[in-house]
Amino acid sequence: MVHKTDIEIARAADKKPIQEVGARLGIGADDLLPYGHDKAKVTAGFIAGLADRPQGKLVLVTAINPTPAGEGKTTTTVGLGDGLSRIGKKTAICIREASLGPCFGMKGGAAGGGHAQVVPMEEMNLHFTGDFHAITSAHNLLAALIDNHIHWGNALGIDQRRVAWRRVMDMNDRALRDIVCSLGGVANGFPRETGFDITVASEVMAILCLASDLSDLERRLGDIIVGYTRERAPVTARDLKAEGAMTVLLKDALQPNLVQTLEHTPAFVHGGPFANIAHGCNSVIATTTALRLADYVVTEAGFGADLGAEKFMNIKCRKAGLSPAAVVVVATIKALKMNGGVAKDALGAEDVAAVEKGCANLGRHIENVKSFGVPAVVAINHFAGDTEAEIAAVKAYAAGQGSEAILCTHWAEGGAGAEALAERVVALAEADHHGFAPLYPDEMGLFQKIETIAKRIYRADAVLADKKIRDQLHAWEDAGYGDLPICMAKTQYSFSTDPNLRGAPTGHSVPVREVRLAAGAGFVVVICGEIMTMPGLPRVPSAEAIGLNDLGQVEGLF
Repeated sequence: MVHKTDIEIARAADKKPIQEVGARLGIGADDLLPYGHDKAKVTAGFIAGLADRPQGKLVLVTAINPTPAGEGKTTTTVGLGDGLSRIGKKTAICIREASLGPCFGMKGGAAGGGHAQVVPMEEMNLHFTGDFHAITSAHNLLAALIDNHIHWGNALGIDQRRVAWRRVMDMNDRALRDIVCSLGGVANGFPRETGFDITVASEVMAILCLASDLSDLERRLGDIIVGYTRERAPVTARDLKAEGAMTVLLKDALQPNLVQTLEHTPAFVHGGPFANIAHGCNSVIATTTALRLADYVVTEAGFGADLGAEKFMNIKCRKAGLSPAAVVVVATIKALKMNGGVAKDALGAEDVAAVEKGCANLGRHIENVKSFGVPAVVAINHFAGDTEAEIAAVKAYAAGQGSEAILCTHWAEGGAGAEALAERVVALAEADHHGFAPLYPDEMGLFQKIETIAKRIYRADAVLADKKIRDQLHAWEDAGYGDLPICMAKTQYSFSTDPNLRGAPTGHSVPVREVRLAAGAGFVVVICGEIMTMPGLPRVPSAEAIGLNDLGQVEGLF
């Protein structure tokens, strides 16, 4: 049997006009700003009018630590959304937009896969509605204003050695990580060291995804700390009079994008901060809009539950007043085998013992999710080579953890393959829990918050941070930033900071390399181990296989 590729399935989709998709949620044609026939933005005026409506149930899809074998978190998010629609629930999906970096690098796109996809797949994985370009432009406008201010006399007294605002682009390019700018003489300004991050690591991206409306967006943009004076006093974007122009560039980007799944379930695709270097969730404005229009909203958080789900609970839910009703932890047999020590080229052979060993990783994620007071169910994202014995081992392990593992075949069968999962999610969500709480209180000290995440989520013995970093955290506390949550930046491949340490390691420590204050987004970024805020391309980038065919259609996206 010849399987169609994701892009072939997406291209053959029977898409509804976007006005019909909006109508399923009660969004009128006049409240949509169409981008072609199959995607649109939802207007700010319509969203403002929803403020008094009750909210539906919020379901988070997360996963075990990712491996090269793949887990299919977005695929499961889409499949579950379609499954909920099939069992009669008014459902919407909320996911992130795709970054061009991983799309042309190694990870691929972000529209799901198989028969559980959001369409139009090509546009979603490329320029879409231009949101990321707007964020890139707004971020770099601020960078240009900083250097321009210094060039024309530096009235604010910015210390060039302490400019904290780097530039961004939405591409993996290691050559730009650390650069020297303003070379070429007096006319080009004062030379200094700087660098580029990827757009999805930009504080502007995080701000867009956490802002509640345009005025909140402008306030947060103004709060961005761009650098410090020689006396260590912070200089903000507001001091540079930058926030108004930045807001103008972002006014359309703040409006959520509406598209559809292959089975026409409405899907809000908006925002896209990375989860290993940012907070990894789609926009608050898209999620809260969906919750006021649907009975069930299925969203995802990036990478494993140690990163995405932790930040979803401790940052997004805390700041937006959200409370998830249930959590789905996605696993694949192959990924569990890799966590059990099997090499990638040996994953095809049945190995129940390796599955059982790898389940330690799954078990820790279940335990961590439950520590937030939210019920968890496991979705086994089915692959053709999975054996009955391997599947039975995962089900038995989940039952032993006080949870349940459900086999899901949505990749091959669409929503029909996720109906059992949908039924279980509804049962969990409609039970009266009222137990959700973030991991730490606002008033806890910043270093204590870092230790709490490291010890309770990663199971580390200690956090290693030199005096300079601890002094910086204390200084921020003294300046009034002590109540901010923590955004950990670390490898996604392990509970530890060593990407090769799979399974459920203990006895490790978390080395903190750098801390950054994201005053506009409202969190402190803690950079651990060797994590990079500007990725590089792999030896064989996906870009080498992407092109147009004779019909002018895109090939090679996945």
